[in-house]
Amino acid sequence: MAMKRHGKSPASSGSDEKVMFFVDVSLGPHETRLRFRLIHFWEAQNPVKKTLIGLEMLLIDEQGTVIQGFIPPGRIKKYLPEMKRGSVYELINFYGSKNKPMYRVADHIATLSFAWNSELSVLHDTTIPFDEDRFRMHSYEDFEANCDLKGDLYDVLGHMKLVDGQSLTERPTIDEAKVATTRHIMIHVQSHEGPVMKLYLWDQTATDFCKKFKSSEKTPTVLLATAVNTKRLGGTLALSSMSPTRVFMDNDVQPTIDYLAWLSSNPEIAKQVSAEVVTKRETMTISDIFSYMTMESAKDAFFECTATIDDVVHGSAWYYIACTGCHSKATKGANSLICTNPRCVKDTTAGVAQYRAKISVYDSSEQGFFVLLGDAGFQLTGRHASELVSSYFEANKDKGPDHEVPVPEALISIIGQTHKFCVKVTDHNFSGNTRAITVTKILPPETPSPTEASLGDAIAATSMEAVQTGSDMCEPSKSRGDSADEEGKRTFDSVDPEKVKRARCEK
Repeated sequence: MAMKRHGKSPASSGSDEKVMFFVDVSLGPHETRLRFRLIHFWEAQNPVKKTLIGLEMLLIDEQGTVIQGFIPPGRIKKYLPEMKRGSVYELINFYGSKNKPMYRVADHIATLSFAWNSELSVLHDTTIPFDEDRFRMHSYEDFEANCDLKGDLYDVLGHMKLVDGQSLTERPTIDEAKVATTRHIMIHVQSHEGPVMKLYLWDQTATDFCKKFKSSEKTPTVLLATAVNTKRLGGTLALSSMSPTRVFMDNDVQPTIDYLAWLSSNPEIAKQVSAEVVTKRETMTISDIFSYMTMESAKDAFFECTATIDDVVHGSAWYYIACTGCHSKATKGANSLICTNPRCVKDTTAGVAQYRAKISVYDSSEQGFFVLLGDAGFQLTGRHASELVSSYFEANKDKGPDHEVPVPEALISIIGQTHKFCVKVTDHNFSGNTRAITVTKILPPETPSPTEASLGDAIAATSMEAVQTGSDMCEPSKSRGDSADEEGKRTFDSVDPEKVKRARCEK
């Protein structure tokens, strides 16, 4: 769908014959001129190495043809100062490289790459009309057909059913601090009368959404998200924002204006709620979690997973000595234990034993390893790690302070039990350093989350639970804050468990 053009009719000029249109761009070097509007640009990052690949762009010419552009990292500083979204440019000399097969944002076979001799200039007073934007809206059926293919990134247009687990019956309250911490927000969106879809907005896109939503005088209802990736999570189709994703609402652009008009003429559609989709818990299998960890758009996230405990891993410490203040790992100093967390106010600490037990688990899809930290271990055994460690030394007074306490019976007794785990995946999982997944909480199978949001009378009548984002459902225990997650990343991914020896628990 093209956006409305601005400007006067094109002036005829002999020089126009020398201008190449996007439709004629082929692979290889070109010594000619192009004219286009810069719709959008964004940084392309290597998701594993976290390095800059280059600057990608979405461009549209006077014929309404869209092409993807690319500037290598070494040339970004040359062109970036002149680049402004919505401006019109002329480019002399470029290279037509083959459009990438994964995560495409344009249909053109070529990508317009800036070469060593490319010259970019702003056309300030051009009379040539250019479309403002072009969208590639697709339906639920199209997203289903392209799910997990990692091909084209299409745009989704629809009306919002839930924002961060809250219905739009009353204006939702967005916790920006939580969004900043979890780095994402989840929106339930329905396109016309199709099924409700879960849309995950990450990082800057989540921030942009929050700003737009909160700054709107009226509660926004229509949402257009561009360049989203399709993925099946927990057996349900999910849409996820990517680096080029932009968000528009209500009266921002013509497609949202048109959709808002359609929604106003079909008020019964806005009131409909698909309880089966909207109220389904965000549950993942172990296989789903492993699959999520390989996604380019994967970020730190919380999930629920029901699994059976097969064994407690021996040969590595099942606990660590933690700071009594922040529960980060404490190490031996000259005369006392020292907290390894630079943000902790305690320079020295007495130290307390905390769970860090690695367990083997399985479900119907896959086997894996979970790491029990802090309160999660207590929820399974009913006993604190410090209590178990102290009991052992009291019963074995001949053992020195550096003796490693063997896996206690309290942990061994959990083998064979099936539980619903709240788990967190982090950067260490995405980079391939470890597939061990951190457990932050154990949920009783039939107990609803205490942070459920009401979906209004339509959902209340079904007596079903309201869905929450992964971070809502699996929020770490308040008594530990984020220390369990930080400890899991530090000790299990950067420290050899065999070398984590016993530090004395001072009284």
